[in-house]
Amino acid sequence: MAKPLTIAVPKGRVLKSVIKLFQRAGIDVASLEEDDRRLVRTADEGRLRFLLLKPDDVPTYVEYGAADLGVAGRDVLLERGYDLYQPLELGIGRCRMVVAAPIDAPPPAGVPRVATKFPRIAADHFAQKGVQAEIIYVQGSVELAPLVGLSDLIVDLVETGTTLVENRLEVVEEVVPISSVLVANRAAYKLRATDIGPLVSALRESVRAR
Repeated sequence: MAKPLTIAVPKGRVLKSVIKLFQRAGIDVASLEEDDRRLVRTADEGRLRFLLLKPDDVPTYVEYGAADLGVAGRDVLLERGYDLYQPLELGIGRCRMVVAAPIDAPPPAGVPRVATKFPRIAADHFAQKGVQAEIIYVQGSVELAPLVGLSDLIVDLVETGTTLVENRLEVVEEVVPISSVLVANRAAYKLRATDIGPLVSALRESVRAR
């Protein structure tokens, strides 16, 4: 039997959207809908295999060839700089990467301090604007940083903006729109073109039909 085509998918809230998108494309997702803790799921009579991973890990498994394809957030791809082919924008998991500041705060004087979970994206954004900024890496509760004087600004993902409002922060500017992307291992995309090509075409039609 031929080696199954392996797709890495993110666990969590985006998975439901991935399942719906794959269903419309005619992909067998029955195993993904099963409520258990298996991290490897087979489908389509063994011709397809899914790996359920933390979202941040999906591109790593694809880049190193443990998976042929994957669904990854553009924020992770931009932050880590993976060497992956990106054949299709999936249009799910939409949000924005933004710069935010305390409401009605004057622009910071001198070198602004910027707290973020995305230091590479933040540094590139301010460098492109010709602004020298001090980037402070934090792993969680980014909104707290300007409230207690750790930073002047934050760079973070925003979906509805509710968390910003509740912490008296406002969007100053958008850095980049974010959504999920289909990524492919570069070697697999060439060597398994007969398997991957039809699947990508079906997903493209599924995206158009949303």
